[in-house]
Amino acid sequence: MTGPGEPSPAAGADGPRSDALFDPASVAVVGASAQPGKWGYWLAKGALAGRGRREVHLVNRRGGSLDGVPFRAGLTGLACEHVVVAVPPAQIRTVVTEGLAAGARHFTVITSGGDPAEERALAREITDRGARLLGPNCMGLVDTGSELRLSWGEFPVGAVGLVSQSGNLALEIGRLLARAGQGFSRFVSLGNQRDLDAAEALETLIGHGPTRVLAAYVEDFRDGRRLARVLRAARAAGKPVLLLTVGRSPAAAGAAASHTGALVSSYDTVAAVCRDSGALLLGSAGELVDTAVCLLAAPGWLTGRGKRGRNHPGGRTAGGERLLANGCGQEEQQTGASAVGPTSEGEHLLANTRWGGGADQKRPPGVNARRQTPDDQRPLANTCWQASARVAVVGDSGGQGALAADAFTVRGARVPELSAATVRRLAEELPPGAGCRNPVDLAGAGEADLGSYARVAGTLLDSGEADAVVLTGYFGDYASADPQRTAHECEVAGALADAAARTGRPLLVHTMARDTPALAVLRERGTPVYERIEQAAVALTGAVRLAAAAPTDPPPLPRPAPPAPDGGYETVRALLAAHGLPFPQAEFVTDSGEEAVAAARRVGFPVVLKAMGLAHKTEAGGVALALADADAVRAALARMRASTGAARYAVEAMAAPVHARELIVGVRHDPAFGPVALAGIGGVTAELHADTALALAPLTPARARALLLGLRHAPLLTGWRGAPPVDLEAAAAALCAIAQVAAAHPEFTELEVNPLLVHPGGALALDAHAVVRGT
Repeated sequence: MTGPGEPSPAAGADGPRSDALFDPASVAVVGASAQPGKWGYWLAKGALAGRGRREVHLVNRRGGSLDGVPFRAGLTGLACEHVVVAVPPAQIRTVVTEGLAAGARHFTVITSGGDPAEERALAREITDRGARLLGPNCMGLVDTGSELRLSWGEFPVGAVGLVSQSGNLALEIGRLLARAGQGFSRFVSLGNQRDLDAAEALETLIGHGPTRVLAAYVEDFRDGRRLARVLRAARAAGKPVLLLTVGRSPAAAGAAASHTGALVSSYDTVAAVCRDSGALLLGSAGELVDTAVCLLAAPGWLTGRGKRGRNHPGGRTAGGERLLANGCGQEEQQTGASAVGPTSEGEHLLANTRWGGGADQKRPPGVNARRQTPDDQRPLANTCWQASARVAVVGDSGGQGALAADAFTVRGARVPELSAATVRRLAEELPPGAGCRNPVDLAGAGEADLGSYARVAGTLLDSGEADAVVLTGYFGDYASADPQRTAHECEVAGALADAAARTGRPLLVHTMARDTPALAVLRERGTPVYERIEQAAVALTGAVRLAAAAPTDPPPLPRPAPPAPDGGYETVRALLAAHGLPFPQAEFVTDSGEEAVAAARRVGFPVVLKAMGLAHKTEAGGVALALADADAVRAALARMRASTGAARYAVEAMAAPVHARELIVGVRHDPAFGPVALAGIGGVTAELHADTALALAPLTPARARALLLGLRHAPLLTGWRGAPPVDLEAAAAALCAIAQVAAAHPEFTELEVNPLLVHPGGALALDAHAVVRGT
């Protein structure tokens, strides 16, 4: 396994040879079977489906045949480029040896290779000969364009490229795509990733023409920083990446570990990486498919080719400010100066996090007002701002229209009131008293004239006042009750699709119908159709976030420094101070009361006494504040010695700057992504506030500042209720020092400064500790 930021030893400069993997000149299925209940049957049937394009060999040492093709006893004497292995574990190494002798360039191993050491040895044997390995313990791969189907199950043809560590999840996604009128361009089952990993597999999809949306389910991110670079490259190429992972619950993390031996990264770390790389992290296969279908209906949003209103996501508002968003459901609208003030858009949703989990809450009004800044200065962290997409809702039921408006609004979109001119045009199409201001209520017009659906939707799409139009209600089901209306309803469905294509703005249809002729027309024309309104809302707002993303490359890691002897306060304080992080004046003493008194006199009263060797000093009675004289120091030391048993103490100057705020700043070493920095509201209530922001370490000053401004409680730092703002530049410099030290000391699995006191005059660290690997 490679470390974060290290290249895969088997990967060439251009990644894996995708021609040998996805369009080989010859394929051999070892373990082929004529019995439909066996894996070897489906692999052999899939391979034979492409024999008009390539040479296909079926191998089973017991003999037999399938579809008139005889089974060979082995690979000896063959020239074969891609070998699929579906034999018992004890036979894998023999098959690989024969395959290498036959000139194989790729091995897809369906069977589990045994224990991890055996799997790694298998990978070394293959890669040392210049070949590549997919798996073991995988479900194969499919390329619908090159007629390569080396897997089990049905894979509908479409424009989604899927990379997955779960085979059954891929089948679920495939069925959902088929119901939506879409399918796969390519599918890669990663298995245990002993060689070919998620980053390489996704990389092959970036330049693959038929793939328009990239999707992935990943449990073990391996080299997470390389994956982050691939995500950014895909976004730069105009190909959105939709990601699923696990880790929001201990049960899910444990299941992944038993499934593929995955070292599960913190879900919040993955979310931060997606945000900064321009990918979209989603919660289920359904959300992934719903969003993919929406993106495929509006590809111009990501490339800038689509038509935009004056307030289109990724465009600019009427006042000229650019709407920005990050890629994982955490985005912000930048509308004001550097000081935080009220916005006109109201409240938005947010999710906050520490190293794991966190409940969704509402952001206080007035936290998101900042003008456009360079990418690494955008407030990032934990805000789930939606780029301010304008949605026009058309319903043939007032209730459904109102619920649709709510569904989009709570996910951050706007349902704005329409202009007087547009209202007049709509009123000309609708009965007297119909609602024309948004949501638009057809008030029975659809029943009287199906064509009104297309005319009203077309008016809204043409108006320039909506970035997307949502049709909700009964459309698509009229022919079910009256088959004579089938042709007319299909004609109107075509007109709806025409209006969306003409304007370049997406039209989404929510309907209570299922699989009717009119819905088939919509799907064939690329119009997304959803059975539940929340599906449409999740899909559209996800697409908006992707459109407005401004991804950045992950930061390079520094050269490792000499290892620290321990993670105690005295050691960590010295390291951080050497990197410019301010601390109060202090001396370290033994458990002698007189030694502590002498140190206090040199430091200057009042002082703070701290017991060393405790992670949570306050709870253990290891901190005494504002000791004003020698007697107070002696008494505090005696109490502390009795309660903690500590043998060493810090005597520090008491620090109480006016208008100070407490932050927590930490770095945790993630097994895949390396050092991950955290900043949040700190002190003894840090866990209670759970208001934190994450980013890969090390940090630039601008990036650190953006983390702070992305906190839910950012107004406390920028001047709340008349208080002066803290020195954000000093606070950002402190974050950078902490992140730099942690990144340069990989022996620290965690490093934390809590509290970091920030105030109008600077920043001051009051405590620090680290956890050393293996202790």
